[in-house]
Amino acid sequence: MATLNVNIKSLKLKNPVMTASGTFGYGLEFADFVALDQIGGIIVKGTTLHPRQGNDYPRMVETAQGMLNCVGLQNKGVDYFCQHIYPQVKDIDTNVIVNVSGSAPDDYAECAARIDALEKIPAIELNISCPNVKQGGMAFGVTTAGAASVVRAVRERYHKTLIVKLSPNVTNIVDIARACEDEGADSVSLINTLMGMAIDIERRRPVLSIATGGLSGPAVKPVAVRMVWQVAHAVKIPVIGLGGIMTAEDAIEFLMAGATAIEIGTANFIDPAVTIRVRDGISQWLDRHGCRSVQEIIGAV
Repeated sequence: MATLNVNIKSLKLKNPVMTASGTFGYGLEFADFVALDQIGGIIVKGTTLHPRQGNDYPRMVETAQGMLNCVGLQNKGVDYFCQHIYPQVKDIDTNVIVNVSGSAPDDYAECAARIDALEKIPAIELNISCPNVKQGGMAFGVTTAGAASVVRAVRERYHKTLIVKLSPNVTNIVDIARACEDEGADSVSLINTLMGMAIDIERRRPVLSIATGGLSGPAVKPVAVRMVWQVAHAVKIPVIGLGGIMTAEDAIEFLMAGATAIEIGTANFIDPAVTIRVRDGISQWLDRHGCRSVQEIIGAV
């Protein structure tokens, strides 16, 4: 059998398949459906410095080949995670990674610092698609200066593997990726959701409570593959690919585009064991094509 292990800088993954934040809870919710220790990494739901209630309902709607969501980072805050969730996940034999969000660089940095103290959390993923409250709600990740400000603040206080999750709602994602790399990011993951909208034509109003939301699922995959390919050719740090992955074949596209690892998101709502199915599918494809390691196809395009 082909070997599947990959490295994201010092972070060692037993296989390149991870879960995308916000689609897998804390991992514990899926323990009855899938062997958590068989997944390369589990990225838990977005965590902020202070508790957040999230947006009003409705905040999810199914679309053709995907879904829209405006959950709004509902969570009980980083201290709750440290005190109540960490003791339950710290001994899972895989990489448990915390997705960190905030409304100001100092918020991100303080949240990251508290997670830095947790021995068995080897990495964080920064969600820079959050609104910058000091700039009228513009997301940090849509400008090089905004992205750099968050990564710089976090890098000063966080000492383990730092992954930055990039927004696709930008003019040039390569510039954003390079800005993150220059400020000390160990890896970038992409893409986060594309902004979209659904309208109830009988009620003549948006379906979602705040009108717009993030589009995910198979509909975004071609955009995601293109952006991963562009970024992988422009930066020296490892790239993690996500966006509409439903099958092993989808995952292999991202790997060939230059991703060292991948994340599965929306597909978890359809098949809670999809991560293992994709892992096994990658292994079988490699065997059929005479590959000894997944490394042979990373960046093959």
